Amino acid sequence: MLGDREVTRFGYGAMQLAGPGVMGPPADRAGALEVLRAAVDAGTTHVDTSGAYGPHVTNELIREALHPYPATLTIATKVGADRDPQGGWPTARRPADLRRQVQENLRTLGVDTLDLVNLRMGDAEGPRAGSLAEAFETLARLQQDGLVRHLGVSNVTAEQVAEARSVAPVVCVQNLYNLAVRHDDDLLDDLARDGIAYVPFFPLGGFTPLQSQALSAVAQRSSTTPMAVALSWLLQRSPNVLLIPGTKSVAHLRENIAGAGTVLSAQDVAELDTIGR
Repeated sequence: MLGDREVTRFGYGAMQLAGPGVMGPPADRAGALEVLRAAVDAGTTHVDTSGAYGPHVTNELIREALHPYPATLTIATKVGADRDPQGGWPTARRPADLRRQVQENLRTLGVDTLDLVNLRMGDAEGPRAGSLAEAFETLARLQQDGLVRHLGVSNVTAEQVAEARSVAPVVCVQNLYNLAVRHDDDLLDDLARDGIAYVPFFPLGGFTPLQSQALSAVAQRSSTTPMAVALSWLLQRSPNVLLIPGTKSVAHLRENIAGAGTVLSAQDVAELDTIGR
């Protein structure tokens, strides 16, 4: 669940649909539209995007491919960063920045209300300590104005999650987390107890060669791919985990969906749990 929105646990992340460096249009626009339609046709009801992707490219692709949107579809977007001409991600979290970004997302997605807006904190290196109160209060006011249904946070510390929750309800947290990067174990469990979704990104990042060998061994034993094992482990890690892997390929999309249905044995899970600990 994302607030009152029931979504499939296996969603789709649109970031890869933009051009190189998440800048500009895709080389194969028709192929990008096909992937989005294939994801929804396969039953996916959770699509993740951001106005900073392109910028605006993935939002425009989503609108072209899927608008008018099915009532079952939830589109999550992010604010808190802009793009510069060099492809950087300068922070943009002042109240005026956030109001502008929400309006841009409304326009490019072609909606009157955004289903879910995540406030992205930190930087490309990860979360950074500091207050998010002013920024989150701005989004809470936009929510009260009817421009946003639900709020979440991304790239945050546990302290920032608590601070955000003191301002307004938080329905999801998007952070780096996978088999090899387990720093959010306690936060994930706390959120599960409170019915708040945890949306991990970079599901195959940060593996050492030795850890990759261990992952491949389980995959070989299960007659599937390392990616499928990594995604399945995340789904089995906790019922509040929602996945948003991205791809530019319809074939790869279908492989991911099928692979995430892999059921890992207790032995597999125990072996995999040693990777990040």
